[in-house]
Amino acid sequence: MIFRHCERSEAISSPRLRRDYVNPVIANYSPISPSPHLPISPSPPLPMTNLADRIANICQQLPQSVRLIAVSKQVSVDAMRSAYAAGVRDFGESRIQEAADKQAQMQDLPDITWHLIGHLQANKAAKALQLFQWIHSVDSLKLAQRLDRLAEELSYQPQACLQVKILPDRDKYGWSVPELLTDLPELNQCRSLKIKGLMTIPPLGLDEAQTLTLFNNARELAEKIRQQNWSHIQMEQLSMGMSGDYHLALRAGATMVRVGQTLFGERGTSAIANTNKNG
Repeated sequence: MIFRHCERSEAISSPRLRRDYVNPVIANYSPISPSPHLPISPSPPLPMTNLADRIANICQQLPQSVRLIAVSKQVSVDAMRSAYAAGVRDFGESRIQEAADKQAQMQDLPDITWHLIGHLQANKAAKALQLFQWIHSVDSLKLAQRLDRLAEELSYQPQACLQVKILPDRDKYGWSVPELLTDLPELNQCRSLKIKGLMTIPPLGLDEAQTLTLFNNARELAEKIRQQNWSHIQMEQLSMGMSGDYHLALRAGATMVRVGQTLFGERGTSAIANTNKNG
């Protein structure tokens, strides 16, 4: 079974279709809405012995329209192959060289969709476009414009989320809300970079109520941008929620959750190996 949006289906297994695929549930769903009937807390984690069971457990919690991205940074290729065998088709990486090394070892699995979820340096933008179908961490106007120019040269249309800091956070990259709203007219000039939504990460130290409020604010910001009817900015996707807070992100309307530790365990355990210490 393939867990792309936690569907029990293989209807989009073609690599070409996967790269351009937009979930019709999301595309036709306006506005992005919270999910009030989801559980307040995540289900208790299953014992860290069976990866397939852990994947199935998470997917049972996700609505059909939500895409599970398995965060595989510092995870061994063997563990990733096990996740693939259990149905995962979306993997999130943070480092360019680590992703390149893994992709070279997984060329026999062409229906994987690769997501860049870590900070992208401008000098690595061209390489990122060669490796990833999705870039969740477009965190500045300068980077967006560079990616757009390079993508045009490559005749490629990568999908992207704009990284926004709903609350001030000196430890993270991204636009503040006022900065993002100011830059929208110039972002709307991007033609090859397909802006699909927002990505956000809460600051450390928030309690559950504060985290849920932040995620709700991200959804409301996406809706505000959507209502402005930009010609080349879409707000179909909300990439938010990780292992510790994805249950809150789901309640707020997340369409993509980035889950690593809950699937693969702590970095450095026997299930995980750092495949590129210098990446």
